[in-house]
Amino acid sequence: MSTTPESASAGQSQSLRGLLLLLATIAGISVANIYYNQPLLDDFRKTFPSGAAWIGAVPAATQLGYAAGMLLLAPLGDRFDRRRIILMQIGLLCIALLAATFAPSLPVLIGASLAIGILSTIAQQAVPFSAELAPPEGRGHAVGTVMSGLLLGILLARTAAGFVGQYFGWRAVFGASIVALLALAFVIVKKLPKSQPTSKLGYGKLIGSMWHLVVELRGLREASATGACLFAAFSLFWPVLTLLLAGEPFHLGPQVAGLFGIVGAAGALAAPWAGRSADKRGPRAVITLSIALIAIAFVIFAFSGKSLIGLVIGVVVLDVGVQAAQISNQSRIYALRPEARSRVNTVFMVCYFIGGATGSAVGAATWHAFGWIGVCVAGLCFSALAAWIHFATRERLDASAQAL
Repeated sequence: MSTTPESASAGQSQSLRGLLLLLATIAGISVANIYYNQPLLDDFRKTFPSGAAWIGAVPAATQLGYAAGMLLLAPLGDRFDRRRIILMQIGLLCIALLAATFAPSLPVLIGASLAIGILSTIAQQAVPFSAELAPPEGRGHAVGTVMSGLLLGILLARTAAGFVGQYFGWRAVFGASIVALLALAFVIVKKLPKSQPTSKLGYGKLIGSMWHLVVELRGLREASATGACLFAAFSLFWPVLTLLLAGEPFHLGPQVAGLFGIVGAAGALAAPWAGRSADKRGPRAVITLSIALIAIAFVIFAFSGKSLIGLVIGVVVLDVGVQAAQISNQSRIYALRPEARSRVNTVFMVCYFIGGATGSAVGAATWHAFGWIGVCVAGLCFSALAAWIHFATRERLDASAQAL
């Protein structure tokens, strides 16, 4: 029996869908490791009472490690087979998690957490891999699918860690992650194809070439700056939410603030939609809508300082806006230099996290100086800065086109 072009196309589409779901799972399970320790801090304090003042170094080391891993490991996807890199990182990550599981002291746990952060950047191989596998007209949808897995991993990590930690102890959380990663590695060996390296540069030149990409690619600079501003707006909100809920009129603990993260699932569900919209209407149109949604969210927050319902609505709008913007920006940058997708992704994500750190600092300072309304105004200012960058760049592009 001969295979018709239609059935062959359907088979290829189904195969691609399966690979994208696998990459989404890889992204979610790997990135979850940098969030497992956050609900376990009090358990760490009880286990290591003599180092109680340094407990906060555990999540800080993990985040610092993740930033370093993005800069030092993520670009390797352009030079080597991404499948091989993912498997190697999983193996090393399991060793780091094993060290955390049996950590005899707080310094050992902090060191293991730094390694966990560095090696959990597997997600930064999975996202560019999806862009490589998908056809150009479906790149946005592919990136959105994998990003939805990453977002669900972030959202569910704290809940899973809290549950396992409560009933089995904090060491079991890291042990369970090892089991999940080993099972994932088995599936990767069976199902994930090899990628095609696109660069022959040595490691030093590969890292150095990222600066040249920043200088040469205006679209990368714009996407990175816009993304940093919007993630700053996002990041200034979440730490302050806990402080808001703890005071008048709510008097609610951090557990309730954590439940707001479940509401953020709206952002994960919106990820594939944002990718398809970027494919159909172009990423710039989706980014314009995203900036508007984020600004609207902070207007809602400004009027919801005493309303849980208003805060929930605002969180949904904020998460949808931020995730749609990120996916659209990534869809844009992957098209700029197909042979350097890992490096352009590294530039974007490093700027993204710098924006997040800036937002967190601004949020804390603004809360203490000006209260909730000040935080909302700061969020609007970051949104306005993103809009200015976005539209000023479009005007320059239009002017260039008219000159030609």
